[in-house]
Amino acid sequence: MFDKEIEFSAHEDYFALKEEYPIPTKLNIPEWYKKLEHKVLDRTVKGCMPFLDSLTSGYLLKMPQDFYVRHNVDNKNEKGEIFKDSFQTFGLHGGSQILDAKSINLNSGLDTHSIKQLEGSPFIEKNKNLPFYKIHNPWKIKTPKGYSCLFLPPLNNSDDRFSIIPAIVDTDTFPIEINFPIIINGDKYPTLETTIKKGTPYVQVIPFKRDSWKMIFNARKQKEIQNYRLFYGLKLLNTYKEKYWNKKSWK
Repeated sequence: MFDKEIEFSAHEDYFALKEEYPIPTKLNIPEWYKKLEHKVLDRTVKGCMPFLDSLTSGYLLKMPQDFYVRHNVDNKNEKGEIFKDSFQTFGLHGGSQILDAKSINLNSGLDTHSIKQLEGSPFIEKNKNLPFYKIHNPWKIKTPKGYSCLFLPPLNNSDDRFSIIPAIVDTDTFPIEINFPIIINGDKYPTLETTIKKGTPYVQVIPFKRDSWKMIFNARKQKEIQNYRLFYGLKLLNTYKEKYWNKKSWK
């Protein structure tokens, strides 16, 4: 039974491209994880339910089109950047006019942010002191009243070339598409020339209910700690899964 709905809507032309629809995150579990086993004498992260929850919670947005990136590569003795989407690179021709994603109203193109927008942050050095590319997301996201969404790179399953800058948006009130600045992983790729393929998962969307919280502090008794540790240690495997874990449903 599903108590809440999250709505993804797009321009009718893009909406027709069903292979580009967002998907439940659970449909993108990495192959390396699937191959793991979890045994008494060979424990792995396969037995860690919190890790599994990170791989299955929420929904994934996929790259709306191919993006060509040439980042921090020598170009006539200057370190520069080129960022093109497939509309710009190959062109969609309407008579004598070349159309881009913006002109046909799909909101699936790209943009840039100057480094001044993140001045002083560690993102600038990681991005090799170049402008931040921004992916135009064609999907408007709507949640029930009182619910927001956490947007972040796919947890424990992100692309090693780039990642979005995480953010929270009140998607019950925000009326338009949310676009995503990305950071090139300059720590691993000091220079990068690549094509980020259409359909590459790049944003994990986790809806949550907005509540007001405050911190409280308590001292724990030694006996309480010992009792919990004793109980937890009575089984070799799956104590958390069988005693404490709650199954989550995403469709």
